[in-house]
Amino acid sequence: MSASGGTKAIVAALAANLAIAVAKFVAFLFSGSSSMLAESVHSLADSGNQGLLLLGGKKAKREATPQHPFGYGRERYIYAFLVSIVLFSVGGMFAIYEGYEKIKHPHDITHWYWPVGVLVFAIIAETFSFRTAIKESNTIRGKQSWKEFVRHAKAPELPVVLLEDLGALVGLILALIGVGLALGTGDGVWDGIGTLCIGILLIAIAIVLAAETKSLLLGEAAGVEDVKKIEAAIVDGETVPAIIHMRTLHLGPEELLVAAKIAVRHDETATEVAAAIDAAESRIREAVPIARVIYLEPDIYSETEAAKGPDAEAAPGGPVPTTDH
Repeated sequence: MSASGGTKAIVAALAANLAIAVAKFVAFLFSGSSSMLAESVHSLADSGNQGLLLLGGKKAKREATPQHPFGYGRERYIYAFLVSIVLFSVGGMFAIYEGYEKIKHPHDITHWYWPVGVLVFAIIAETFSFRTAIKESNTIRGKQSWKEFVRHAKAPELPVVLLEDLGALVGLILALIGVGLALGTGDGVWDGIGTLCIGILLIAIAIVLAAETKSLLLGEAAGVEDVKKIEAAIVDGETVPAIIHMRTLHLGPEELLVAAKIAVRHDETATEVAAAIDAAESRIREAVPIARVIYLEPDIYSETEAAKGPDAEAAPGGPVPTTDH
């Protein structure tokens, strides 16, 4: 997996979650806290999720085959989608069930120092993991807001780890509040309410992850900046005076397909057209290195047709608006 895949952040999250899962389960055995049980399952599910992300990154490296000529880059999207399912079912639904049972049949928390101590340790460990994910994300986020980064990132691993770590930190705080209120009031119902809130939080995060990775699985175009770079690289004003229409598609986080109908002048020979296409492809790859699969179709440029305005169906015609890519 490339550096942009956030391998360091995934490994940091995996190490933190495995340690936290064991600590939480031990705290549950000694205290009987349902929040601790829900949180231990949550951390165990998160550990499995990080394993899925690493597996997806490994499988995505496979070479293209005749059956899969565009390679396996989308494996990373598939495994990220599986993460959202695991988070929803194993993490969220289990926590809601456990919280409901604890509210219905409350019991006192014993050995209070176990859950409190483990929660403090878990918050410290998760903060380290979250800090690593933020640092890794900042190297590629640019000027995007965090919301824009999660919504528009083509590599799914970092947004997944960020949301998981954020959910884990908020969940730990909810668990600490639930345990604290249960200990302070002597009413175990508060522990169940905290567990219920954790479940709702995890399901909300799982739905966001599922929606974003579904969009990637369906196929997303290149980002706005990359589209502008590709358009500028194709049109040189001489051999390629205009783009009639263009489409881009991510075959994986770091592999982009570019298909365009380009305008050429009517008096150019086949040799000159072929040379213009080769030069345009070289300019595209230099401007956007992840554009690895490029198909350029030439058509006769007509100033009269181009003057009529953008029309993706025209042959020839003017370039379509960038929002239509």
